Amino acid sequence: MDIRNTLIIGSGPAGYTAAVYAARAGLKPLVLGGFLMGGQSGGQLMTTTEVENFPGFPEGVPGPELMDRLRRQAARFDAEILDKDVVKADLSRPPFRLTTDDAEYLAKTVILATGATARRLNTEAETRFWNKGISACATCDGALPLFRNKPIAVLGGGDSAMEETLFLTRFGSQVILLHRRNEFRASQIMLDRVRRHPKVSIKTPYVLEDALGENLLEKIRVKNLATGAVEELAANGLFLAIGHEPNTSLFKGQIELDEAGYVKTDGHARTNIPGVFAAGDCVDHTYRQAVTAAGMGCMAAIQAERYLEA
Repeated sequence: MDIRNTLIIGSGPAGYTAAVYAARAGLKPLVLGGFLMGGQSGGQLMTTTEVENFPGFPEGVPGPELMDRLRRQAARFDAEILDKDVVKADLSRPPFRLTTDDAEYLAKTVILATGATARRLNTEAETRFWNKGISACATCDGALPLFRNKPIAVLGGGDSAMEETLFLTRFGSQVILLHRRNEFRASQIMLDRVRRHPKVSIKTPYVLEDALGENLLEKIRVKNLATGAVEELAANGLFLAIGHEPNTSLFKGQIELDEAGYVKTDGHARTNIPGVFAAGDCVDHTYRQAVTAAGMGCMAAIQAERYLEA
């Protein structure tokens, strides 16, 4: 069985950028891009209608188009890309052993770029208006014309929800923060900032009952958990800020993870296992942006190249 120089698990901005750099370095990387576990090959940007904050696209670019461009760029330099899920990983010693449902691969170095998945409500209403008013990333979508000078709602109670709420005040006419409990997990300083903002109103303890509209979101129906009262609120946007789950369960017990399940690195893409590197949203729970993921993918590929040279 051939032993690959570099095997990359994941096909978002981190994985494809790592592939570009590794391929240009002559490492002939293999990318196992995922298919079912990560939702689809290409990562979270495959479900983003418009990306306006990735450098080099002044007019914006649809998420799937951006990922297709990155994929073709990696393939141009002879990266091999397979839309397969890794179902088993043995990182105990090199060569590292990665198994899909129909094959096994050995690699001298591995780059983990498996990303993270935004927690979803998994309701019919969410599915109906996903990318038509409902989103899980204010930084990605909040500045779109769809939401400008319109009422926006945010669902969540942690620091991420506070950050999303404050960010959206730049664009929406008002921002309604909904949380299912009266107490918040957010830090006091972030909560105070939200409470002081003139554009923000807070409603607790409320849950989402339904989303309403024709082709785009127009209203949300919410329920007060204390009284049982149901009301409808004008909202052209609903942003879910209920957390992310890093796609790292496959590596649990083999590689060092933090308490939330994100891969720990030394800040330079190196994990606690020599020869195993990590990049993108499976590492980063602070920024979670396409451009930062791409930068980390570059770092991981350069580190893999240096490791192999040494």
